[in-house]
Amino acid sequence: MRLRQQFIAALVSVISFSAIATDRFADTEIKDTSLGGSIHMLSGQGGNIGVSAGEDGLLIIDDQYEPLAEKIAATLSKLGSDAPKFIINTHFHGDHTGGNSWFHTHKDSTIMAHENVRVRLLSDEKVDDAALPVVTYQDGIKIHFNNETLEIIHLPDGHTDGDSVVWIKEPNILHTGDLFFNGLFPYIDLQSGGSVKGYIESVKSLLAKINDTTKIIPGHGPIANKEDYQNFLAMIEQTKAFVEKHKAEGKSVEEIVTVGLDEKWKSWHWSFITEEKWIKTLY
Repeated sequence: MRLRQQFIAALVSVISFSAIATDRFADTEIKDTSLGGSIHMLSGQGGNIGVSAGEDGLLIIDDQYEPLAEKIAATLSKLGSDAPKFIINTHFHGDHTGGNSWFHTHKDSTIMAHENVRVRLLSDEKVDDAALPVVTYQDGIKIHFNNETLEIIHLPDGHTDGDSVVWIKEPNILHTGDLFFNGLFPYIDLQSGGSVKGYIESVKSLLAKINDTTKIIPGHGPIANKEDYQNFLAMIEQTKAFVEKHKAEGKSVEEIVTVGLDEKWKSWHWSFITEEKWIKTLY
């Protein structure tokens, strides 16, 4: 009887956890913003999704969380089809790849990403085979789709070791993946090949590629322009210099957290990357 009660209690716990996870996305709306040419941006929860929609069908860049897949498909259907022919993953994190399995299984989408994205997804026992990229590349690849050329470029050792950005030259649009958190402290995954130095170098290389009329789809946050991206870089470099100065003076990371960053950076704090976590990343 006791074992049966323990089993029931465990089952109720699992069901309750599942319900909480489902409720987290219950009120999420997928919003579509047209950016010019065939390109759109979808926002919801997780990484911003880039979309190419036209005569050749649909291609999407990232796909947020699996519980949102049907909502994403419903929004895509208004752009011509709910079945993307291709999905490009900008890196391996679940808020960008969570819909992979659903779209591959239900819509026969072909997933592509940098080699390290496949390697990292393979190492996660929670990820099923349907979520794995089937087309991988080392440095990059070009896709000619809907009368536009999408250039996928790998940038090493930034957010992770498998970062890609997508440059669509004709309408002058750049999808940065998580090499840009617009108005927010960025997450740099130091445990997965990311580094502050590499992140800065990646941002600088992308700034050199774009101009003042470029529309930027950031990994997180609203649509941006070059000035927004320059402000983001300035924040990283200035806060990095602040932390390095105090570290060179012998302060511990806890002491620097107590001192805190300049007041002008307070608005960059958010739930996942707080000021404390950003200081610790820089340290």
